[in-house]
Amino acid sequence: MNLLRRIKLRHLETFVEVARQKSVSRAAESLHLTQPAVTRTIRELEEICGKPLIEREGRGIRISNYGEVFLRHAGSSLASARNGINALAELNLADGPNIRLGALPTVSTTIIPTAVSRYLSSGMRNRLKIVTGENRALLDQLRMGELDLVMGRLPAPENMQGLIFEPLFRDKVIFAVDAYHPLAGKKRFTVDALNDYPVLVPTKQSIIRPFVDRLFIEQGITEPLKVIETVSDSFGRAFVSKHQAIWIISRGVVSAEIADGSFVTLPIDTDSTMGSVGLITKAQSALSSAGDYFADILRKVVAQDHP
Repeated sequence: MNLLRRIKLRHLETFVEVARQKSVSRAAESLHLTQPAVTRTIRELEEICGKPLIEREGRGIRISNYGEVFLRHAGSSLASARNGINALAELNLADGPNIRLGALPTVSTTIIPTAVSRYLSSGMRNRLKIVTGENRALLDQLRMGELDLVMGRLPAPENMQGLIFEPLFRDKVIFAVDAYHPLAGKKRFTVDALNDYPVLVPTKQSIIRPFVDRLFIEQGITEPLKVIETVSDSFGRAFVSKHQAIWIISRGVVSAEIADGSFVTLPIDTDSTMGSVGLITKAQSALSSAGDYFADILRKVVAQDHP
């Protein structure tokens, strides 16, 4: 550990450049240093390492066997340091890379607003772009490079080609109604009662629709008579509040209404619809420094809200 404290970035930079140039004089010229300064730095590094890193070969030099081993690690360490400096240069710039996030309704009204608020409070100035929509459309935009990351439910395997999913928490589908709905507070009722009210279900293209379809089969529920397909959370809230509708939706979408008591859930077992929610990125593309910074904020918000 004491040896590590003695190694400075200038030691690594000088050694890597000497190895690249295969010449102390050319390395000195490249680094804008004198030749004695380069030689002195290499000797300091050899003293710290306790091994000869450079050997004389005729009138020139060559990297020793010890030096070849050290070079692999020194080069990667120097590259990491440079990447870190470049990453910092991208942050806190109004004209730096935008952060383009796709958000499914599951998180767009809960986790995302909190994360955005924390990001703005951090002083970072890279502009945010938040896009909501159906899962398939957001994933297509991610693949085409129009989005940097998407947050939502784990897609079906056939929709994950070229993408990486990082699970953060789990969520399930619920049957939500207004607190004054006739079925609110009832401990049991027949599934035929669903036919007496409008029922909002996710569209066939939505990521949770297969879960809902399987749930209907498991619970012996035939398709309700007054079905409305929608993924609009704003319409869902308004319609449920005013027209005695039943909303089949991910719990995260209406968690705030459930918490304040304006919505309640019906006593229907939906545990089979539990699924992972997390971050989706392109497999072959690294996030920008700003994007990675925002993704870390999302992780921290989830860790606090879903311990």
